[in-house]
Amino acid sequence: MKNTILVLCVLISISISTLAQVNNPIVTAVPSLSIAPDARAGGMGDVGVATTPDVNSQYWNPAKYVFMESSAGVSVSYTPWLRKLVSDINLAYLSGYWKFDDRQALSASLRYFSLGDITLMDQLGIPQGSAHPNELAVDAAYSRMLSDKFSAAITLRFIYSDLNNGINLSGGTPMYPGIAVAADVAAYYKTPITLQNVDGALALGVNISNIGSKISYDQNASSNFIPTNLRVGGSYDYPLDNFNKISVSADLNKLLVPTQDNMTAQQYSNLSPISGIFQSFTAPGGFKEEMEEIMWALGAEYAYNNQFFVRGGYFHESQYKGNRQYFTAGAGFKLNIFQLDASYVIATSQSNPLDQTLRFSLSFDLYGLKNLVK
Repeated sequence: MKNTILVLCVLISISISTLAQVNNPIVTAVPSLSIAPDARAGGMGDVGVATTPDVNSQYWNPAKYVFMESSAGVSVSYTPWLRKLVSDINLAYLSGYWKFDDRQALSASLRYFSLGDITLMDQLGIPQGSAHPNELAVDAAYSRMLSDKFSAAITLRFIYSDLNNGINLSGGTPMYPGIAVAADVAAYYKTPITLQNVDGALALGVNISNIGSKISYDQNASSNFIPTNLRVGGSYDYPLDNFNKISVSADLNKLLVPTQDNMTAQQYSNLSPISGIFQSFTAPGGFKEEMEEIMWALGAEYAYNNQFFVRGGYFHESQYKGNRQYFTAGAGFKLNIFQLDASYVIATSQSNPLDQTLRFSLSFDLYGLKNLVK
């Protein structure tokens, strides 16, 4: 696919919000960091901060890894993005973990977001070359169990965003690849709960992600916020019998990034990341607008014999802050050392570009594989 640089900017924006309905939008650079990467969470309405630990916990809450039964695992996920609009935008995600004892774990992930091929043109419509814009993030986390029910984790992340591959339009402002560093702080709590003589499990989670530097594409002449985010949630697992189990989960999300509101572009650019976090709680519309900035999601998962999974969920964002509202459905199959998951987005509006988005994840239990080849 080949388009102009204008199309690129529109696609980046529309992947985060339906611009026609947004009032005081929260704008961030590197929007791909906010895309849920794996199919299991994608099938449950994009919830994951407190769900049962899995290989892809790195994105949602790495503090969950110390509660994994297996000592090591790896997963690869693929998402064709905005397929209703274009054919060559996609997200690839690789994650893995290693528990080196019963109370500690190391984990890492690699995220690559490709915006396809575009043709850059100047104001006269003369082609200036072809570019392949992309965004990359690599991170590593350390998690530790602080008690039998509580764990915490910290993640360090490197972010690279290249929107024009060094090709600059004649007469335009030169653009350069943007670089940023960030950290996540996460915690997870899990405790047994008995309801009607059935032993279930309640879990609570929190993750403040992408706390770090701003990113610049013009050698610091101006700077942009990355999507610092606060995610909190809970989950409850209820076994129906020895073979059947149901879990229900809910997440709340809020971007810790301020709206530009009455600030000039230069004032907004000069605002520090920490100041931006504090100002994100002072929306220009007061308490009502603060509530509009909170996104919520609900999800459920049915498991049979821990081998077959059926999932569903719903994600809601205010029509004034992005209008992403959609149902999700998903399924999974687990056999011995591998698990295959898929999910599907069903938007509540036909004009939503996220409609019909598919995600696929393939996970491997490396500890089980090691035992299998012995």
